[in-house]
Amino acid sequence: MSQKTGRLIKRYYLYLLESGLLICSLLFSACGIVIERDSAPTIPVNVSNIPDAVPKEEPRSRYGNPKSYVVLGKRYYVLDSSKGFVERGIASWYGTKFHGRRTSSGETYDMYAMTAAHKILPLPTYVEVTNLENYKKVIVKVNDRGPFHENRIIDLSYAAATKLGIIAKGTGLVEIRAIDPATYNRSKVIPVKNIPKPGTGLPQFYIQIGAFSQRVNAENTRQKASLIGDSLVKISQTAVNGKILYRVRIGPLASVEYADKIVGQLDQLGIYDHHIVLD
Repeated sequence: MSQKTGRLIKRYYLYLLESGLLICSLLFSACGIVIERDSAPTIPVNVSNIPDAVPKEEPRSRYGNPKSYVVLGKRYYVLDSSKGFVERGIASWYGTKFHGRRTSSGETYDMYAMTAAHKILPLPTYVEVTNLENYKKVIVKVNDRGPFHENRIIDLSYAAATKLGIIAKGTGLVEIRAIDPATYNRSKVIPVKNIPKPGTGLPQFYIQIGAFSQRVNAENTRQKASLIGDSLVKISQTAVNGKILYRVRIGPLASVEYADKIVGQLDQLGIYDHHIVLD
C-alpha cells in the first residue's frame, strides 16, 4: 500500500468516526460499522446531584496500559506516570451508544458516572477538568482510551460534559490537570492562568504546526501552510531553557468548527503534526 493510499484510508475512517458510524468500544476489540449515532439520553437527567469522582490510589489496569498501541494507523505511547500532567485543548463527550459497553480498562462505561477517555494517560488517572469558557470544574476518573479524532484531547462522560456545560455545543475548550491521589486532600487548588473571566466567551486559541530552532525551517512550514490563508499562519518567537524556538501557528481561531475545518486542510497539505494551544 502506498503512503498516499494509507493517508486516504485514514481520512476515510476518521470521517466515519466523526459521523458516528465507526465504533471501537474496546481498544483491543475489533471495530465494526454500526448504524446508531451517539447521543444524550432521551429523557434529560439532572446531573447536579452526581458527585465528582473521588481520587484514590488504585492499581493500574491490567489491560488498559500497553507500552503503545495503534488506532487508525497512528501509534500512541502510554505515559509511565501522570505526575505533573497538564494539557489544554478541545474536549468532546460520549453517551448512549457506548453506555453499558466495556472500556479499555475493563470497567463498564456508565454515561452517568464521572469518567473520561484519554489517549495516553495511565489507566486509571484522576484529572481535574476546567471549562475555559465558563470556569466550571469537575473531577473525573480516566478509565478509557480515546478520543481518536485528531483535534480532541479528552472524551468526557455525558454526566461530566453536562456539568461542564458543553453538551449543547458538543465540544469545549478545556484544561486538564492530573491529580495525585496520595496528596490530593492536602493539595491547594492551582489557579488556571491566562484565561478570560467567566462570561467573557471563547478564549483565543491556535493550531500549532511546528516549533523549530532554525527560523528557515519555520518559514518553510509557514509557506507550506499559507494556502489555508496567509494572514492566519504566523511565526512567533519564544525562549525555552535559554534557547530560541520559532513556533508556527494558525490563528487566533474563533470556533472549534473552524479549527476542525483547518485540520482537514492541513491533512490535505501533508501536515499531520499539529495540536491546539492557548496563550
